[in-house]
Amino acid sequence: MAKCSVRASRVYKTYRSGGMEVNALEDISFSLDEGDFAAILGPSGSGKSTLMNVLGTIDKPTQGHVFIDGTDTSSMTGSELARFRNRKLGFVFQAFNLVNGITAQKNVELPLMLSNVPRDEREKRARALLTQLGLGHRLSLKPTQLSGGEQQRVAVARALINKPSLILADEPTGNLDTKAGDEVVAILHKISREDKVTVVMVTHNPDITRHCDKVIRIKDGKMERGMTK
Repeated sequence: MAKCSVRASRVYKTYRSGGMEVNALEDISFSLDEGDFAAILGPSGSGKSTLMNVLGTIDKPTQGHVFIDGTDTSSMTGSELARFRNRKLGFVFQAFNLVNGITAQKNVELPLMLSNVPRDEREKRARALLTQLGLGHRLSLKPTQLSGGEQQRVAVARALINKPSLILADEPTGNLDTKAGDEVVAILHKISREDKVTVVMVTHNPDITRHCDKVIRIKDGKMERGMTK
């Protein structure tokens, strides 16, 4: 029986705007198994990014619960969530969010520095991971010396370096051409299959869903037609 990796239970997220309450998420429930490759699909303003922030413990639900590897993240304190994120979650962003003043290898090492991993171990793991992603010859280059696709692969390596159980990718192909975007999706898909890492990817591109095990369709903060495969 597959292990449940992520479970959202009746999640609501409400914001106040101009004295009014706005429901960004309304009664969202789903579960993902370990190693699932899932997409959150919907138009701009549908609530995709809000859901990603709640899953990533960056924002807390107004109501409901989010469980990751059996832990109810909705009841954790800020310091507990920071430690949990660094240990359990990896993030990949549309804008790469790399530090331009340091090398590709050092960018990948950053999460390990926060975990106080010794320098030799950091360097060994970062080199191995970048080599695995086809960037073994680009270790000493800075992000501005890399193509968009290469920068995103560095970002994927950084997300993987702490061996997370869940990777959250927010429009990871949005700034890439079709070929580079397809390569990044293929890498994330391979990681979910071979390493049993659950991958959740926000996208507005329905073509990407052909790679997915599960698709969560969001419109106006609500799930449409449940979850599909």
